[in-house]
Amino acid sequence: MDAYALVLNAGSSSLKFCVYRPAPGAEWAVDTRGQIEGIGTSPRLTVKDGQGQKRYDEKLDPSVGGAHAAIDTLAAWLQSTYAGGRVVGVGHRVVHGGPSHAGPTVLTGDILAELKGLTPLAPLHQPHNLAPIETLLDRMPDVPQVACFDTAFHRGHAPVATVVPLPRALCAGGVERYGFHGISYEYIASVLPEVAPEIADGRVVVAHLGSGASLCGLKGRQSVDTTMSFTAVDGLCMGTRPGALDPGIVLYLFQTLGLSVQQVEDVLYKKSGLLGISGVSNDMRDLLGRPEPDARLAVDYFVYRAAKEIGGMAAALGGIDALVFTAGIGENSAEIRKRISQASAWLGVELDEAANAGNGPRISTPASKVSAWVIPTNEELMIARHTRALLGL
Repeated sequence: MDAYALVLNAGSSSLKFCVYRPAPGAEWAVDTRGQIEGIGTSPRLTVKDGQGQKRYDEKLDPSVGGAHAAIDTLAAWLQSTYAGGRVVGVGHRVVHGGPSHAGPTVLTGDILAELKGLTPLAPLHQPHNLAPIETLLDRMPDVPQVACFDTAFHRGHAPVATVVPLPRALCAGGVERYGFHGISYEYIASVLPEVAPEIADGRVVVAHLGSGASLCGLKGRQSVDTTMSFTAVDGLCMGTRPGALDPGIVLYLFQTLGLSVQQVEDVLYKKSGLLGISGVSNDMRDLLGRPEPDARLAVDYFVYRAAKEIGGMAAALGGIDALVFTAGIGENSAEIRKRISQASAWLGVELDEAANAGNGPRISTPASKVSAWVIPTNEELMIARHTRALLGL
């Protein structure tokens, strides 16, 4: 292969990647996808080909302990696998684009510095998203890079959906409701005309349910509102994040329990949600099979919050025509889809249990007033599309 493009999605302990073959006039095809996981502990490189067949699976030297080492490891593997090939562009998922970025952007040193300033708004994600960008700017300065923001799809909301009800002076520095998971929602919006043309331009609530979870209300395939807010802590119950929380509780943690800023951050980002309620796991697959009362309560709360917010999103849209499930839990857990759909029956959702057990794509009965669907997301492809468009590849 003479040339290839990369899509990178970096986390705290993993670096996910896709290799695409640039194809003028046609959708890019994935040649390989993989990840370096266990960075800093027990690093391992796994790779599959475009059809999902395992291509490489090896333990790495424990010295692979950060973004620089992970990028170097990936570069060495790419050089050995695609000998003679050259990287023509790299697309990145970046969680927070702040108020200035309503779409993807070609990265520069100045933009990288601006994005680093947004780290307090997404402390779990932003530093790890930006580390490979910084490394590549240093190691491969001639290779253009594109940042695709999880916040961008939600820019353009009405002021009533973005305002934070605090004194205006306190909000002047960018305190507003941003929303996240935008790359996922943008992909779902892009495939609705093909998968579900009858509801594509209607009022659609998309439920991105995974370790991170949120809802997005679409009208005409544009984001109208979403459940996440200033940070990715708000909204639905998540794996380790609480979702909507009385701010007075945070004051209580500081003033009465005497927790430090770091301790409160750990509570909100790493110890709450499904893990906090159950006390045993943040993984829905594990919790669904456990008999402990608190594990069951965690699942019940996850469903309760999702169903409650679906009702609120329907109000924001002025009604609802369809409900779409996506992401890890949404795509794979028939039980959670069933419970949420049953809790949403008052809106007009009538579940087809056989279709739901088969993962759809349509999981509601023909007579259902509100149709329900399972549509797998593909954030990497959405990033690849933007990278291609901005770099003219």
